[in-house]
Amino acid sequence: MKIELIVPAVEENARIPNLSLPILAALLPKDADISFTDDLLTPIDVDQDLKQVDLVGITVLTKTALRAYEIADAYRKKGIPVVLGGIHPTALPEEAKTHADSVVIGEAEEIWPQLIEDAKGGYLKPFYHQPGYTALSSLPIPRRDILPRRGYLPVDVIQATRGCPYHCEFCSVQKFFGETYRFRPISDVVEEVRRLRHRWVMFNDDNIIGNHLYSKELLNALIPLKKKWFGQASLSGLKAIENVELLAKSGCTSLFIGFESLSKKNLVASKKFQNDPSEYCEIIDTLHRHGIAICGSFVFGFDEDDPSVFEETVSFSIQTKLFLAIFMILTPYPETTYYHRIKKEGRLVQDQWWLLKNPEDSAPHFLPKKMTRQVLREGWKKAWKDFYSFPSVWKRFHWDYSPTLINRFVYFPFQWMQHRFTQKKILEGKRRYRTGSF
Repeated sequence: MKIELIVPAVEENARIPNLSLPILAALLPKDADISFTDDLLTPIDVDQDLKQVDLVGITVLTKTALRAYEIADAYRKKGIPVVLGGIHPTALPEEAKTHADSVVIGEAEEIWPQLIEDAKGGYLKPFYHQPGYTALSSLPIPRRDILPRRGYLPVDVIQATRGCPYHCEFCSVQKFFGETYRFRPISDVVEEVRRLRHRWVMFNDDNIIGNHLYSKELLNALIPLKKKWFGQASLSGLKAIENVELLAKSGCTSLFIGFESLSKKNLVASKKFQNDPSEYCEIIDTLHRHGIAICGSFVFGFDEDDPSVFEETVSFSIQTKLFLAIFMILTPYPETTYYHRIKKEGRLVQDQWWLLKNPEDSAPHFLPKKMTRQVLREGWKKAWKDFYSFPSVWKRFHWDYSPTLINRFVYFPFQWMQHRFTQKKILEGKRRYRTGSF
């Protein structure tokens, strides 16, 4: 059986492997003929040269939904059955079904073998939804051999946990993983990390330190491997200095942290109770002193945000010397609590914005409370411009911590790339740019 696995792309995709399809590939029969296409590295021409296969499987995020549907429709026109899965089809299975022969709702590992058998027999069901959630102790080692050898950054991706213990209003993670936070056996994670060919590793977890006991054991087990790694962490796990010390010892060099807002009112209203702006500076300084760089994520458009939020947030990000900052317009992702709330309030300007050809051009897709949509959009663009300006780059360099944090031979070239990215993608609009947090 010939099976084509596809990751659809938009230009903002990072050149980092997607793990979901290599995991599913590991669950396929040994005699399956597997091909893999990352649409970012090898763009798919839907008008010609589609592969002659027996089944196509596509993983779909909301930001790639339109492209995924385009690819799926092209294959189906040729009579080739298509299966769609991932976070977007899980949120909107009926919509996805109009572009697919079958839709996987939620996690797929435990029902994937049955789906393949059904496809072989020619009687795919319209929907597959496994009972409960995948037991992470049974996860196979991903088939990284199906990934292209060139085109990706020299980083290996791995996952230790699934889900998140928090329930932020605007987040779509809970819709996919439910109210669960599950862990792989430490021994399995360590053995997989040991096998990875690159020195640099990215933990693809929504919150690598969401459980103190588990993260403590995991980080201690990583120390002897002498890998360098980066990942995403919540602020709640960074308040204790012993946790930060252990992160540094385990090889952590940088963390993506969702600060989201400097307003406690915004955070409480969004149910992001684990964040307290009064603790931000101390946590940032502690991480920096231990050689851990920070990519801070901030979202504009919360109900308490007025036009002063842009300058305040950028000033904070420069003052605290963040290595990177990502500024995003609050986005109503389908089936999130936030989406339903603003729709009920009559503030959702564009429903199904993900089906627009260029949804970024019409963002924000809702009516802010304390500013106009235009003010929000222009303030968002100015935040990017100011943070990645040359004066800001100079101010944010850690002259005291440079030997252990980010040395000048890495820092300044990287900041130049971010400056050019901002100029072309955000300010000039020559490429598609990111408008949401997931």
